[in-house]
Amino acid sequence: MTGTTTNATLFEQLGGEAAVNAAVDIFYRKVLADYRINRFFDGVDMDTQAAKQKAFLTMAFGGPANYSGQDMRNGHAKLVKMGLDDSHFDAVVENLAATLTELGVSAELIGQVAAIAETTRADVLGK
Repeated sequence: MTGTTTNATLFEQLGGEAAVNAAVDIFYRKVLADYRINRFFDGVDMDTQAAKQKAFLTMAFGGPANYSGQDMRNGHAKLVKMGLDDSHFDAVVENLAATLTELGVSAELIGQVAAIAETTRADVLGK
């Protein structure tokens, strides 16, 4: 997974559907174990949440656009009222990067993923 001289989408470079599915599953295990952010998932149906996240990341990384969930601002408004802030967003990105590192993804591709995540910060935090 080098991603250097290719016209492949980030989705394809990461390994496609199977890789995104594996990453989301590992990511949510990390998030639910992270005391900084796990309270935001209390009472959440994690199977449904994981399915939404898989569809969203697939679309965000240039794969098939099958995401039909809420936009980031509306989808996270309740969490902002619960105190969601930049430190929590940073913790999520940290867990995502750790997941991708665990899966052997190159630093270059992890940087691309982090850059995409960063584009959602303002909407996720309602800024």
